[in-house]
Amino acid sequence: MGDTAAKFLTDSEEKVFDRDHRRIINFNMGRYHTSVARGTARLANMEAAKRKAHVIKWRVMENLDKFLPEFEANFQRRGGKVIWANDVQEAQQEILAILQRIGAKRIVKSKTMATEEIHLNEFLQENNIESLETDLGEYIVQLLGQKPYHIVTPAMHLSKEDIAKLFHEKFGTPIDSTPEQLTAKARELLREKYLQADAGITGANFLIADSGSIAVSENEGNTRLTTTFPKVHIAVVGIEKIIPSIADLDLFWPMLATHGTGQNLTVYNTILTGPRQPTETDGPEEMYVILLDNGRTDLLAQKDQRQGLYCIRCGACLNACPVYQNVGGYTYSTTYSGPIGSVITPHMRGMEEFKHLSYASSLCGRCTEVCPVKIDIHKMLLLNRRDAVKEGVVSKPEQWGWAAWKKAMMSRKLTDFFGGKVKNFMLRTFFKKSWGKYRAMPEVAEKSFAQRWKEEQASPDKDK
Repeated sequence: MGDTAAKFLTDSEEKVFDRDHRRIINFNMGRYHTSVARGTARLANMEAAKRKAHVIKWRVMENLDKFLPEFEANFQRRGGKVIWANDVQEAQQEILAILQRIGAKRIVKSKTMATEEIHLNEFLQENNIESLETDLGEYIVQLLGQKPYHIVTPAMHLSKEDIAKLFHEKFGTPIDSTPEQLTAKARELLREKYLQADAGITGANFLIADSGSIAVSENEGNTRLTTTFPKVHIAVVGIEKIIPSIADLDLFWPMLATHGTGQNLTVYNTILTGPRQPTETDGPEEMYVILLDNGRTDLLAQKDQRQGLYCIRCGACLNACPVYQNVGGYTYSTTYSGPIGSVITPHMRGMEEFKHLSYASSLCGRCTEVCPVKIDIHKMLLLNRRDAVKEGVVSKPEQWGWAAWKKAMMSRKLTDFFGGKVKNFMLRTFFKKSWGKYRAMPEVAEKSFAQRWKEEQASPDKDK
């Protein structure tokens, strides 16, 4: 077992018995489920919308080599610049080159998982550039020195009391401050930062091919300030975020909002098409879009699993997953956690190190059921398990154990050869430590159902 897998098991065991964590997550998840049930009920034909979204994303992935150049050409036509980054290092260096050229010392960031993926805050800090998160949830976890807990709700693991205590320690606000008072304080602290920033960095929810635009959804307005005040705007976006037409937002914006937070539409939805034009009064003087690969084409090459790239990062599968709700977001040790993270991470960061995530699932299928673009997530997890075996990255004892299990299961005679005493001995000896630590081990009957049925059929009293 690798270090990452061992850490996952240790952290999971600790987190599932953390009652305070469970209380906070159950409360926050409960509010989410109520909102989403209300929001999705407003859609006239949810199944048809999901099918349409799935087909659009399927068409995009099958023609990514056409849609990406179309976006690039249309974006550049309006004065924007496109940079292709193959991996984390390329993306970091390209961003650093832009910031050093303009002499940037401070940048403001809106919420973006792509920059978490390339560890941008840490990289800029190493290069003496201040990087400040402006999304309230991201700002809170940055103050704590933590990573986002959830791809939509970064501070989901914190209660309002935790945040009030943090602000009291950092800024001297009253320990009993209400969420409204804490938000007002954050607004006061952040507002001047937009004016001082040399550049703004964002992600994008969608890349629009036919208009050469990026579409950004938010609830706080911080992204609009991040993209408007600084002279330079850099958007870091995964290549899978592309959609064919601006008309497709009519479908994807409501689907993202209802599945992400339960809203009809996110509060602020912005379409950005290059830097400020001569006839415009606001916006950046320069705008860059960094198209990030970082393992996405490796996943694209997997015909069975490329569905994972359809994801619109709504977070619905995380909120539906019983494993995620119990072990928490940090346990995964990845940028993208939960079911979708378990699907894509082994392809983006290596099957050998992250194959264990595909086993961290009950395969209940709830993630597939709630996905707004109908990704067959639980099937993808099974295919990852298959690939792990094919690539030989499973341990020898595991291979031998499953080979013996398969042989026994394929032969009723062999299964019944060992009686209940032998089977119970095997369970106590080999599985008690892993399976029986917190639960009673099952007691296998001396005779199997098949044996008892055979005896029953042969009994002279059968017809009585």
